[in-house]
Amino acid sequence: MSTRQVSNRNDPIIESRDMLVAPMQKGEKPKADWRIGTEHEKFVYRTADRAAPSYTEQGGIRDLLSAMTDYGWEPVTEGGNVIAMSGVDGAISLEPAGQLELSGAPLENLHQTCAETGRHLVQVKSIGDKLGLGYLGLGLWPDKTREELPIMPKGRYDIMLRHMPRVGSMGLDMMLRTCTIQTNLDYSSEADMVKKFRVSLALQPLATALFANSPFLEGKPNGFLSYRSHIWTDTDPARTGMLGFVFDDGFGYERYVDYMLDVPMYFVYRDGKYIDASGLSFRDFLDGKLSVLPGEKPHASDWVDHLSTAFPEVRLKSFLEMRGADGGPWNRICALPALWVGLLYDQGALDAAWDLVKDWDMAGREELRAQVPKLGLDAALPGGGTLRDIAAQVLAISRGGLSARARLNEAGDNETGYLQPLDEIVATGKTPAERLLDLYNGPWAGDLSRIYEEKSF
Repeated sequence: MSTRQVSNRNDPIIESRDMLVAPMQKGEKPKADWRIGTEHEKFVYRTADRAAPSYTEQGGIRDLLSAMTDYGWEPVTEGGNVIAMSGVDGAISLEPAGQLELSGAPLENLHQTCAETGRHLVQVKSIGDKLGLGYLGLGLWPDKTREELPIMPKGRYDIMLRHMPRVGSMGLDMMLRTCTIQTNLDYSSEADMVKKFRVSLALQPLATALFANSPFLEGKPNGFLSYRSHIWTDTDPARTGMLGFVFDDGFGYERYVDYMLDVPMYFVYRDGKYIDASGLSFRDFLDGKLSVLPGEKPHASDWVDHLSTAFPEVRLKSFLEMRGADGGPWNRICALPALWVGLLYDQGALDAAWDLVKDWDMAGREELRAQVPKLGLDAALPGGGTLRDIAAQVLAISRGGLSARARLNEAGDNETGYLQPLDEIVATGKTPAERLLDLYNGPWAGDLSRIYEEKSF
């Protein structure tokens, strides 16, 4: 989740609807300037007892962040606490229960993206060796209750933790017990954004299936392959889901603005503090009628903040965010951007992917999304068949797009190799979650503690 680093007192007050559309319009870039942003989260645990460390304890999350200064990272503070780090590789931030996130820099190719991830993991593992910390690459804490998890000292999280139980049964699980991998990608125009949004939204369930990696909850199988994805189905219906209007004729920036104006607010950031505005209307804010700031109108940065508080399967800000994947190991952190770059950054691949999904109806898309957390690749496609039937075809389209990009590393390799973990999943027919269940029911003999030995970074 986003970390605010500056005040908004000097940015303009929103005076027109054009200013609401502006962040999306400013995201338009010529193809030569398209970049790849990759985010990934991981669970931090104490190696001595596998408990989740608190922020303040010796060798805990605060000490972990502070040690990042040895690698040139600069601290970001809130209320006197270091809650993020900023550097040439992007930003390191904290999720609500101390999950550690790298929000990578916008990079030109997947070789750079994967190298960035590798640098980060080397750094945090070196610090972890000194502090007695390990890192687990999964989509869900496999053995922790909510009560066993710490809370990080970030103002927006206090507000969200209070608000979540009012609007869904699993919002606290989303905040405290999940990790994801995300990819942020660019577009050249409104029309290009629309096509990329539609393709990525339709195929997001396939990404969920391929990256499904959260089959355990509180020490035992939970009946799902991606319980993380299941959690989103009852987190907050006002700000999640498949966004059927994206497929309507005439969809564009204006329609997304209307959607965001209907998403209830969480907060307003003023003078370094978060003011609780949970459940209030941004439309009232535009009219100077927000009850917590009577007579005050929003600044442009308030709108940018608000854009970060919706959590659909694909999110639009000044770029498109792919949000369907569970957390996982290093090679899948590289594979997720590879999948989407191959599909969306080459016009031939984008057209082929759209041809594959354009005839799906919205009821079918919704049903596919509903089935995929439990069934994975066996979830039913609109019109017949399953995700398993199109997975190899989608990977082939992505591979073709990556080949066409022809971005080579020093060894002369293009970017297609980063799809290899997904090729293996499709070839074997087993998602990462199903492999974990095989281990649990086989060699591990029901001993879930083995997951720390075998699935840590």
